[in-house]
This record gives sequence, C-alpha cells and structure tokens, in this order.
Amino acid sequence: MGASGAGKTSLAEQMFFLNKAIYRLGKIDEGNTTLDFDAEEVAKKMSLGLSIGFLNHNDHKINIMDAPGNPDFIGDAIVAIPATENAVIVANAAGGFEVGLELALEQLEGKKVGKVVVVNRMDNEHADFEKTLESIHENMGIKPVGILIPIGKEGGFEGVVDIISQKAIRPSGISEVPANMTDAVEEARLHLMEAVAETDEDLLNEFLENMELPMDKLIPGLKQGISKGEIIPAFACSAGTGVGVQAFIDAVIDYLPSPADINEMEVLSNGENTIIKTSPDGDILGYIFKLYADPNMGDFAYVRIFSGSLKTGMEFFIPEKDAKDKAGNMYYMLGKNRIDCNEIRAGEIGALVKLKHAKMMNSICPINGKLSINTPQLPTPTYWQCIRAANQSDEDKIGAALQRVIAEDPTIRYEINSETHENVISGMGEQQLNLVLKKMKNRYKVDAMMKEPRIPYKETIMGSTESHYKHKKQSGGRGQYGDVYFRIKPTDRGEGFQFVNSIVGGVIPSNFIPAIEKGLVETMEKGIIAGYQVVDVCVDVYYGSYHDVDSSEMAFKIASSMALKEGFKLCKPILLEPIHELVIIVPSEYMGDVMGDISTRRGRIMGMEQRGKKQYLTAQMPVAEMYFYFPALKSFTQGRGRFTQGFSHYEKVPEDITQKVVAAWQDTEA
Repeated sequence: MGASGAGKTSLAEQMFFLNKAIYRLGKIDEGNTTLDFDAEEVAKKMSLGLSIGFLNHNDHKINIMDAPGNPDFIGDAIVAIPATENAVIVANAAGGFEVGLELALEQLEGKKVGKVVVVNRMDNEHADFEKTLESIHENMGIKPVGILIPIGKEGGFEGVVDIISQKAIRPSGISEVPANMTDAVEEARLHLMEAVAETDEDLLNEFLENMELPMDKLIPGLKQGISKGEIIPAFACSAGTGVGVQAFIDAVIDYLPSPADINEMEVLSNGENTIIKTSPDGDILGYIFKLYADPNMGDFAYVRIFSGSLKTGMEFFIPEKDAKDKAGNMYYMLGKNRIDCNEIRAGEIGALVKLKHAKMMNSICPINGKLSINTPQLPTPTYWQCIRAANQSDEDKIGAALQRVIAEDPTIRYEINSETHENVISGMGEQQLNLVLKKMKNRYKVDAMMKEPRIPYKETIMGSTESHYKHKKQSGGRGQYGDVYFRIKPTDRGEGFQFVNSIVGGVIPSNFIPAIEKGLVETMEKGIIAGYQVVDVCVDVYYGSYHDVDSSEMAFKIASSMALKEGFKLCKPILLEPIHELVIIVPSEYMGDVMGDISTRRGRIMGMEQRGKKQYLTAQMPVAEMYFYFPALKSFTQGRGRFTQGFSHYEKVPEDITQKVVAAWQDTEA
C-alpha cells in the first residue's frame, strides 16, 4: 500500500526478478510490469486494481498483493487487508508526507495486521530515510523503527545495514558495517531492542538487567510486536536499482510474522466474535478478497486460505450467501499468468474460476460450517453519476456488463433510484467511475455515458383547502360521470399520504372509493408542480355525486386526479430536498477554509472534535450541493480532506431554487 508513484509495483517487479519468478525486469514506463497488466493500467502507467503474485526464496513462499495508490481505488486495499499478515506501506524517500501514504496508514488504524514501512526510491535526489520516518511520526503519531538502514543516499545509495545481524548488505555481497556507521547502527539496534522489550514484561526485565536481548528472544519478540501492531519496522531500498530489495526479502522471511507465527484469528461464529486456532490440518477456512472479470476465462476469485486446504472438486459453504459452491480449476497467479495447481493450502493465496455464488468479501468454510471472516467496513460514496447506454442497441447489454465490471470494485454502488427512475452509480471519485465506462467498452463492447443525477426532490404542501371536480362527458353512447369534493391538508413531516373516506348516505357508492384513492396515489407518484413524488398530504373525500349509468371507476379516478391537482396548487406547494449528514475529516490547518465552504453550500455545522492532528467535523448538507463536494474538498485541502455520509432527513427547498426547478419541469412538459 502507499501513495501513487511511491514505487509499489516496481518494488514487486524487482522482487520477482531477483528471485527468478520472472526473467525480464519490466518497467512502468514501458507498460510491461507483471502486476500492471490491464489495458487501462498500461495506458495510464499506474495501478488501478489489486493484483497478486508470489515468489519462492530459501524454501519460503512470499505472496505479494499490489494495491493501487490512487485514493479512488482505496476499496481494493481495504478488502485485501484481512487476507494478509503484513501490510507493507511503501513511502517515497523524496516525496514528503503524501496523501496516499496518509490514506494507507489511516486504513490500518485498529486493524490486526503487521504494519511495515519500506522507504523506497532511496537513490532519488533529496531522498532522506530519517526525514521520511519522521514525517510519518509527526503526522500519524506512530514511530517506525529502522531495521534495514541505508548506506548512503541519492546517487550514493549503495546498500543497507541489517541492524539485527549487524552486517552491511550490498548487491555485491555481505560485509562488515562501514566504520562511519558503527555508532548509528548501535543506536538503531538499541532503539529496536527497547521497542521489542516494551511489548513484553519479561523481555523488559531482561533488557533492563543486561541492556541487551539475545537473538532467540529478540526475533520472536519482534515478530509478536509486529503482529500486534506495537512495532512498525522500517526498511530502505531502491526498486529502480534493486539496492536493498533482496535484503528486504530476506528480512521478510527472518523478521516478519508468517502464517505459521500467527495461528490464532478472530472470526464470526453465528454472528458472535470468537477466537480460533488455524492449522494446515484443520477445517477449511478461506476469504475471497478480489474478483477479476476476464473476458475470455470468466470471473477469477482471489482467495486466501487460513486453515485447512482447498482441493479441486471440493465442495464448500459460503455462510454470507447461505449457499454451497464447488472448487473447479484453481491457480496460483503471477499477475495475469496462471500456474495450474490442484490445492491451495493454509497460508497460500490462489484463484478460483467459475464459482456460482461466491463474491468479494465472502468466506469459505466446510459444508454446514458456521465460521466467517470479519469483513472490513467500506467507506460511503463521495461521487455520484447517472449511467445509461449511449445508444439503443446497447440498452439490453448494459446491465450485465455493468454488474460484471463493478463486481471488481467493492466501493462502487449501483441502484435504480425509485424516485427519479435513474440508474445511479456511485463511488470514491471521478477516475474510478470513468474506468467503469472504459472497461465496459474494452471488455464487453458496450458504450455507456454518465451525467449528473437528478435530485430526488419531493413535493408537499404548507396550507389547506377544499377542492371540487366534476368529470362529465355525455356525447352519444355511454358517458362518463364522477364528482368528488375533497378537503386537502398537510400531515406531519414523514407521515406520508393519508386517505380519509367521510362519505355518508351513499352519495358516492362504496365500490368507487378505491378508484378515488387510486387516482390520488397515481397522481402523487407522478408529481404535480415539478414531476416529483407528493408526500405528507391528507385527502378527505367528504361529498360527491354519481350517475346510475355513466359513473365508472375510470371516471372517478379522473375526477379524483383533477381535484387533487387543482386543490394542491392552492395549498402553498413547496419542494422538499434530501439532506445528508457528513463527517468531514481534515487536518486542522484547513478548518477555516472547510467551514467557510460548507456555509456557501447551504450546509450547517453540527459539531466538531479534534483527534490527533485531524478535525472531525459533523455537518448537514443538501444532496444538491453534496454531489460535487468531494472534488472541491480535495482541492482546498491538497487532497487530504475526506468525508463519509448518510441520509438524514428531508427539508424545505429555498424559494429561489424551487422556482428554478418548477420552471425547468414546466419547460420540459411544454
């Protein structure tokens, strides 16, 4: 994980190359890296989705998941976190404290996963290992501890010192620590031992007694401290030149917790949290963390197995779907390259194809099993668009193509808005939704277009009136006759429509009353002043008349509709708009700008709370203003502001906006 451009994909590429998983080192600029294989990734020269690979080194298998750094695609990283023991945050040694770095670290707060910092691009101009770690400490309040520290920097970056083994590691081989670094190495080693000692009382006592921890206690203590999130180890390297990369791979094996070290995990059993022991010989337990829709092969489901093993032909249960599925062909994946296998074992990551029921964030357990993985909470959408086929011929195909494409990204939501009857797609940002259009065109030859969604206003009234309408047609043959008298008044907000039948003495026969109500309901659905659903209105039918021959249900429906339309316009009609509650999270220095901007968007600040260096601002804002809030928030917080949101209530639209909405509707009706 980490900021876009920090070198995550290049680091993975170098790791594969140095360990002969691949035989040619790909480059982002040349569009030939192992993990950025999608056509759009090659074109944009950046990762747009999570991809997976693996390498073998010294009888160990290292699984690598490469998450995109662009904030629009943060969902891929969030969903992958439960599938791993260690989240490696790649920081750009010359980039300062970048937005993507901050976002990645925020996703790991409170998560049970090892947090590891790799300071990459150490060969770049202005690269500074200590300064990068200090900026993380200053901004996030966490203090990474150096384990592989750099020998030289910028053009002079030539290797790293492993402070645990106290050896210098260069591409040419292992040697003694340079004389000018012995003090720095000793100090870094002391820092590390202190950090490990502070995680355990027995270790602390031993350290205070001897000012030293022996290797057989230091390394297990380090692994345990990392797995609990109490120690954040830091490493230096250059993915471009390869310096420090092989040393990092060795450190992963030697110092980071593996699936064998973490054999306890918290899962859900019948909805309750419970701790279980995982084992290669135990019952099957897995987690699907990514779908990739391949136009030729079908849908790949990337799965992490925690316990037991999954074999070809094996049936398993998906508790989230209450359904069985069956493992067919299975593969180890290296980017888009498939390596056939017939078993995915505990600790491994693989891909299954053509599953019938399993989707992203689903668990795999034995038939009739009850255990499921605790799934992460995803952020709420911050960007909305209405989507439709660009031409008539694609109308039938758009639904299926869209469902397959958005199944790959957990933060994209798609729904038909019942009020505006539009297909609304929402997510984390413009780039993310534009990518949906490109994938639909490239993979499924479906052209689609997006536009701003309509606001789901509602119509209601402030006043009361009486209304009468007689529908009468008598010109040869059977005529039409329906006559109704209404009392129309508003109800309390949120009470909806109330229909009262006060007819006495049979002035309207009871068999026509349902038609009167139906006429009202249909009219209210279509809207009266601006084409939006009418709500919170009480209509009391108290008088009328009928004709023995000419009265019909249709005649009373028409009379009912016209009486409501005429009466509604006399009752001080207004529009209501949806108001959402936002929690806006911004660094304190941007508070003034953010608060000023909220008031220009007809927003109200409801409260604020400082947490660390961030302000959490609660506000209410009309949806009409919220649809385009995120790009603005990003621009005046240098990309560091974000928000979550949810529906709160409806309230009256200001008069000037109401007039514009009504006029626009009347123009289209005309």
